[in-house]
Amino acid sequence: MKVLSLIEKQIKNVGKLVVTEGNFAQVYSYNDSKRFYLDVFSARKKALIIVNADVTVAYDLSKLRTEVDPETKTVRIHHIPKEEISINPNIQYYDVTQDYLNQFEAKDYNKIQERIKKSLMTKIENSTIKSNAQNRLISELQKIYILTNSMGWSLEYNGNKIQSPEAMDRIKV
Repeated sequence: MKVLSLIEKQIKNVGKLVVTEGNFAQVYSYNDSKRFYLDVFSARKKALIIVNADVTVAYDLSKLRTEVDPETKTVRIHHIPKEEISINPNIQYYDVTQDYLNQFEAKDYNKIQERIKKSLMTKIENSTIKSNAQNRLISELQKIYILTNSMGWSLEYNGNKIQSPEAMDRIKV
C-alpha cells in the first residue's frame, strides 16, 4: 500500500509546469485615413509600434487524468492537458501622428493590440517554442515511468503500455 500512496502522491504533486519561455520582437506600422468633402480632403493618422513580447508555454498538470490500478500494478494516463500559451507584450508607440479630423481613439488602440496578438500567435505557431515545450513535458512525464518501473509497476497511455523511456517520446499531446 505504501507503493500505491507514493505513486499517487508523485502524480498529484505536479502542478502547473512552465516548460518553455521565449521572447518575440516585431515592428508594426498602423495607418488610417478618412476622406471628407467629396473625397477632396483626407485626414490621416499613423503610428510606428515596437513590440517585445515574453511568451511562456505551460501545462496545467493538475488536469492530468490518471488512474492507479493496484490489482494490476498499472498507472494509466488517460488525458494530458493541452499547452497554455501566455503572451505578455510590451507595446511602445513611436512616431504617432494624427490630423485634427482623424485622431486616435480607443478602438484604434484595440485594433492595433488585436493585430499584434494575431501576428504573435502566427509567429509562435511557426516557431519551435511549442515543440520544445512538448519535449520538456515528455521529459517530465518520463519521471512517472521511471518511478512506476522501479517499483515493479507498469505505465499506460491511452491503452498503450509504455515499455521504455524512449517510448514516452512517441506520445502525442
